[in-house]
Amino acid sequence: MNNSLVINVTSKGVEIALLEDKKLIELHKGNSEASFSVGDIFLGKVKKIASGMNAAFVNIGGKRDAFLHYLDLGPKVQAFNKLTKNAINGNFSSEITGTDLKNEIKKDGKINDVLSHNQQLLVQVTKEPISTKGPRITSEITLAGRYLVLVPFSDKISISSRVTNKEEKERLKRLIASIKPQGFGVIIRTVSENVKAAELHTDLNNLLEKWEKLFKNLKGVTAPKKILGELSKTSAILRDMLNASFQSIIVDDESLYKEIKEYLIRIAPDKENILKLYTTSAPIFDYYGVTKQIKASFGKQVNMASGAYLIIEHTEALHVIDVNSGNTAKADKNQEENALTTNLESAVEICRQLRLRDMGGIIVIDFIDLKLAENRKLIYEKVVECMKSDKAKHNVLPLTKFGLMQITRQRVRPELEVETGEVCPSCNGTGEITPSILFVEEISAKLNNLIINQKPKSITLCVHPYIAAYLKKGVPSIQSKWFIQHRKRVKIKEAMSYGFLEYHFFGKDDIELDF
Repeated sequence: MNNSLVINVTSKGVEIALLEDKKLIELHKGNSEASFSVGDIFLGKVKKIASGMNAAFVNIGGKRDAFLHYLDLGPKVQAFNKLTKNAINGNFSSEITGTDLKNEIKKDGKINDVLSHNQQLLVQVTKEPISTKGPRITSEITLAGRYLVLVPFSDKISISSRVTNKEEKERLKRLIASIKPQGFGVIIRTVSENVKAAELHTDLNNLLEKWEKLFKNLKGVTAPKKILGELSKTSAILRDMLNASFQSIIVDDESLYKEIKEYLIRIAPDKENILKLYTTSAPIFDYYGVTKQIKASFGKQVNMASGAYLIIEHTEALHVIDVNSGNTAKADKNQEENALTTNLESAVEICRQLRLRDMGGIIVIDFIDLKLAENRKLIYEKVVECMKSDKAKHNVLPLTKFGLMQITRQRVRPELEVETGEVCPSCNGTGEITPSILFVEEISAKLNNLIINQKPKSITLCVHPYIAAYLKKGVPSIQSKWFIQHRKRVKIKEAMSYGFLEYHFFGKDDIELDF
């Protein structure tokens, strides 16, 4: 399997496409204006105790207060609060004593016995704001690294269930037990398998330094205040997903390229050479075929290669996916065989769609009816197999007698929505009809103006693929007529992300030419 990351930097943030064998599997959008990200740590202030829900609403600086349930306090919350209070007063000590580890709150206790109105406490975002709800938070802080997750106020060593080799499990547990300090638990991540002791030790030391930094940042702080932010979206994806299957990371922004390079040198020096800076004038998502896949994959209807298609509907409570055979029926197969073939193909595409759109909560899938129990079992097994590569926590139930499958998938951030419609070719998105029949004459006039007034050394015209084809068509083509008229070659490039009547002129070093 050949994995690639294609990173597009825009004025609104960063768009990251994960490709598996050139097929779009995940799409992430990092909004530069986002206030909360999963993993961010805040000093919050308790605004309201909701005894009926055994929860509290905590102000961490957002429009809506964050939700903190009693079960999310963590058993050592009293020790955490004591440490936080001392750190704010400038008396922080990173050592965790045996007394701190023994002091636990009751599992079935009441939140008003632990927290009080206007109390300051350290919390971490576990779920971003979704719809009308504020963030979900926990006071059981964890710090994630490349190979390990540090769990303060614990002595437990856990290991990822995806590490199946018993000898390797024992090796990792013995190693971590010998280097971790008292009072800190560790979760060993999947990527730690077969990693050298020195690299694991370095990662643990980095997390302990982060722990020190967290409490040093608390000195003199008043809630609400962000104390420690999670890594950037790009770095977090590299930290969690980078493995031997990655063949290339392409980014179109020089400053982000340098940032990623520094991060790769720190976490995976052997992968530094797969990072490349994209310098071509065509949009990076167009060049690598991402834009086309986005337009085909998002929207109510998703078509598949065989002619079958999915209908995806979203409600406040759940997501519903309907499988339709379209024109896939083959004469040499009976109805049951045709339905099984379509359902198996749909199962693969549905698992891809869940990751691509980051759909969470309850998903109900209406497969085409199958009479045989063994065929229904095959569908269930196919979905379970395809979902193994999904890092989000999920649960898949077998098909019911009505042909419905239920899936629950962890939702920690809003579902990704992408507008797949193009700008109206008649009004160009303004609502007013323009004389589009004179569109080429408009381009020609502006080209003439540019050549006379600015005398650029080179000119590239970026337009929608349909317009590009029209300008290059015929003998002589419009492009050729421009060359004869101006004695200057005008290069034409296709941009699938452009509206039908959108165009831009670029000069040397891909600098846009203003009129």
